[in-house]
Amino acid sequence: MAPLKGRVVVVTGASGGVGRAVARELGARGADVALLARGTTGLGAAAVDVGVEGGSGKVYEADIADYDQVREAAERIEAEMGPIAVWINTAFSSVFAKFPDISPEEYARTTAVTYLGYVWGTKVALDLMIPRNGGTIVQTGSALSHRGIPLQSAYCGAKHAIKGFTESVRTELLSDHSNVHLTLVQLPALNTPQFEWVLSKLRRHPQPVPPIYQPEVAARAIVYAAEHPERKEYWVGASTVATLLAQRAAPALVDRYLARTGKQAQQTDEKEPSGVSNLWEPADEVRDYGAHGTFDDRAHPRNPQFWFSRHRMPILLTALAGTAAALAARRLRRH
Repeated sequence: MAPLKGRVVVVTGASGGVGRAVARELGARGADVALLARGTTGLGAAAVDVGVEGGSGKVYEADIADYDQVREAAERIEAEMGPIAVWINTAFSSVFAKFPDISPEEYARTTAVTYLGYVWGTKVALDLMIPRNGGTIVQTGSALSHRGIPLQSAYCGAKHAIKGFTESVRTELLSDHSNVHLTLVQLPALNTPQFEWVLSKLRRHPQPVPPIYQPEVAARAIVYAAEHPERKEYWVGASTVATLLAQRAAPALVDRYLARTGKQAQQTDEKEPSGVSNLWEPADEVRDYGAHGTFDDRAHPRNPQFWFSRHRMPILLTALAGTAAALAARRLRRH
């Protein structure tokens, strides 16, 4: 375990959603948090949140899709805050639509933010960390990096790319016996503002595919991964586990199931899309959206599955010991 108190941690996409919840969680750990995003209002509120929780936060406005902006922000962070110990990538944008309805420009922009933003963040972090032979990078993934769903081809494609990219870089670091760690956290559906500010071409308002978790569930897992980065990948949420296991066991069957249910499951019955989009410009330039979306009444604040995942070895050893004791007792009764 690597305590985060007093260490410099970068969070991309820190102005809202998962990134905002991660910033708060880091503040509670006493970290010095560098907050990267485009929306100045959301960033300023995030810095206040970090301070309220007990840490210190400093704002760095940058478009994560622009490598030069990311590099310049990292250089400023190191000059003003100190060496970056942890870099957490959470920034993304996307389009809710069937693939033929997405323009080439929209697809390219989604890929630049959601995939290349992680590539640029990782490259900048490694350029600083490798010479010091120390540091941690946490990639915020999704169950959709293993399993594509309808209406989210741009997002699913980017998340699949992040997974492949991360595995490749991780094997390079392992081959070099580097003390720089790279890990991936696969998340479930979350109650974040993405469903208010991601470009939507649907007739009805988009929603997360139930079951829905609060962003704090994701934040606790991401910060835990930053403190325990040796594991290749963390799965968060029972729905993530079920999705990934089903994809391994019967991918064609999952295709047919999603073809029947996937479109309906991602749309509400109540209202039309918000009309807000953060694809080209930040949605939180003048309004602070915070960490939560509009599905608080349906979102789970806790995740027992991740507790079991974190303690899987003690649980397994206890189960094996119990089984061995039961078998020994049975043999004694027979004699």
